[in-house]
Amino acid sequence: MAVSSETHERELDQTPTWAVAGVCAVIIIISIVLEKFLHKVGMWLTDRHKKALFDALEKVKAELMVLGFISLLLTFGQSYIARICIPQKVADTMLPCRADGVLDDSSSRRRLLWLERRYLAAASAAPSCKEGYEPLISVNGLHQLHILIFFLAVFHVIYSAVTMTLGRLKIRGWKHWEQETSSHDYEFSNDPSRFRLTHETSFVRAHTSFWTRLPVFFYIGCFFRQFFRSVSKSDYMTVRNGFIILHLAPGSKFNFQKYIKRSLEDDFKRVVGVSPVLWASFVVFLLLNVRGWQVLFWASVIPVIIILAVGTKLQAILTKMALEISERHAVVQGIPLVQGSDKYFWFGRPQLVLHLIHFALFQNAFQITYFLWIWYSFGLTSCFHANFKLAIVKAALG
Repeated sequence: MAVSSETHERELDQTPTWAVAGVCAVIIIISIVLEKFLHKVGMWLTDRHKKALFDALEKVKAELMVLGFISLLLTFGQSYIARICIPQKVADTMLPCRADGVLDDSSSRRRLLWLERRYLAAASAAPSCKEGYEPLISVNGLHQLHILIFFLAVFHVIYSAVTMTLGRLKIRGWKHWEQETSSHDYEFSNDPSRFRLTHETSFVRAHTSFWTRLPVFFYIGCFFRQFFRSVSKSDYMTVRNGFIILHLAPGSKFNFQKYIKRSLEDDFKRVVGVSPVLWASFVVFLLLNVRGWQVLFWASVIPVIIILAVGTKLQAILTKMALEISERHAVVQGIPLVQGSDKYFWFGRPQLVLHLIHFALFQNAFQITYFLWIWYSFGLTSCFHANFKLAIVKAALG
């Protein structure tokens, strides 16, 4: 038949040497170029004393090494994994699509036939199971899983880098505020010897009102505030003044904006990697991605809830600082003095906020990766996207 002639494949001993050498040369060249590029980036960061970003780059290299080891295990072990047989009844449980494999879309049928022709030789080479049993995972399935893990690692790094870039752009907008602290107008308007009523200062006035003193409306107001003005000029100046008084001499010409930028780089070093907990969440979501459960949709909501909760909490911290100033002093001298403390954070652990952001970044990257992987491997209108509008919503949330 035509299909059998199309699926005939040459073994390596029957393949032209120029084809083998050419493919190996291209793969080796790409690998060397990538390694040299990462080395040059590391040297550039070292020359500019960007130690935190250099450590983040080392984490990216370590993640690529883990990815390469996973790829090696999948490639070397695929024939052994395909020999593991399980009862057919067990194989038909917790499926992401219908067990009969019926496809409604003609393009999906064509793609399925293409995949069947592509992996027919590999599947026929795999040892068959006895009647009533099926392989644990087919060779084709292992190849698709291989692509999914590769997509996830790459997109998580890209997603983290984009987030880092947006953060730096946000902080760059504070540069002119820092420059204002060296002007004569700033020294005059914020004269340390000048006394003012607490409720007349811009920081207290911006964060305190009638609703902030009511527990019912306190967090509601903080929730909506994060959408309009995450960090205002008065917030920056007040926090800067508190930091300098606490850690340096009053009136010091310390560049607080550069300090915040370095702190962002330190935080980026922590969120760029994939921890064992994040890999475990990846495995759990794959396990629960059963047809009809809509687990991945609810999983796409979790990062949104986390980010909104973190934003609300940070706004609540600023508001509580302003309330404490107004309750502690009726009159202040110069800029209001805020006193940062771990007590404002959940369970007294500021690091928990960073862990939550790390988890949200990974889950967002996973949602986008999963959508693109299904599009690449099975088609945009495959059975994984039985509810296509819901799939678009998941990707949009990411």
